[in-house]
Amino acid sequence: MQAGLIILCLAYVLSQFFRAFLAVLTADLARDIGAQPDDLAFASGLWFLTFAAMQIPVGWALDRIGPRRTAAALLMVGGGGGAALFALATAPLHISAAMVLIGVGCSPVLMASYFIFAREYPPARFATLAAVMLGVGSVGNLVASYPTALAVELMGWRATLAGLAAVSAAVAVGIWLSVRDPEMVQHDTKGSLLDLLKQPLLWTILPLMLVAYAPSAALRGLWAGPYLRDVFGLETSQIGQATLIMGAAMIAGTFAYGPLDRVLGSRKWVVFGGNLGGALALGLLVLWIDLGVWSSVALMAAIGFLGASFPVIMAHGRAFIPAHLVGRGVTLLNLFGIGGVGLMQFVTGRLHEGYAAAGPAAPYTAIVTFFAVSMAVGLVIYLFSRDSLA
Repeated sequence: MQAGLIILCLAYVLSQFFRAFLAVLTADLARDIGAQPDDLAFASGLWFLTFAAMQIPVGWALDRIGPRRTAAALLMVGGGGGAALFALATAPLHISAAMVLIGVGCSPVLMASYFIFAREYPPARFATLAAVMLGVGSVGNLVASYPTALAVELMGWRATLAGLAAVSAAVAVGIWLSVRDPEMVQHDTKGSLLDLLKQPLLWTILPLMLVAYAPSAALRGLWAGPYLRDVFGLETSQIGQATLIMGAAMIAGTFAYGPLDRVLGSRKWVVFGGNLGGALALGLLVLWIDLGVWSSVALMAAIGFLGASFPVIMAHGRAFIPAHLVGRGVTLLNLFGIGGVGLMQFVTGRLHEGYAAAGPAAPYTAIVTFFAVSMAVGLVIYLFSRDSLA
């Protein structure tokens, strides 16, 4: 099982990479195939929404056929095939189609490991194990920054994506060969997604799940690139360095959050306090949107660090999910977490388009304001949640 989890972690490195690499390709894709920031926001949004929509069938598949076949098959077809299509793209539409395929391929990877954690390890360790997987896998976030910018400068974006297609296929084979499915839980009641949606305790957690990850994912995955280019005139390699800093902060935040629920004896207040800090950092970025490069990079790093509460929110919701519905439960939570990013990418794409004529900083002021307000609403609803360390 340990070997299988290591391969799943490698697969999650790819998943993190594919959600974040567009930021450093902004200039190259605009020059070569005419893809503008709005086009890339649409493609990025499709990745997240496809990923989110796949959580429903993935949850069913994890409960019924297990993580090995689910993750291996989807990563091979979607991850490998989507990256290959991206390498051959000649128009923005091809980028969007490729991102849909890649979203399908990446959709089961993290949940396959979380499914194994939920079935094979004590519940009290779930948040820590989930954070370790998320933190180590987030190396892909770093690879999608400055290293990718260097690779693109050295051999071009097409060769880079072709190489990633081959790596995705190889990792899928590794999952098939190494992952061992946990024993299936026998239960008199089959249960369904509807049974989960009827639980009021989850509905105080799901709104924050919808908005908490979106600001850091959307900024790191796309908007940091156009923002730093349009407002401060940064080049591809400089954007790569800035996003590397934000990516490192996101990884550090994931590891920092991991054990805090057990240390402080609370999941609710760890999540609330961290995301309140993230909302305040978003507010400061709105006020200082064009103050200077380093203040903006520092605030984006703070947003990334404080917005890394995903595994603790997941553990909070997991505490209220019956054992026989673990697969569908964790994927439901993930649907909201990832789907929120996709929805917000569509909204922010329209905001960028609508405010583009008002000056270089105006679109990004509107985008970050939208993130800050959404976070505040999610936090208010989350105040009514029940704490749990079960």
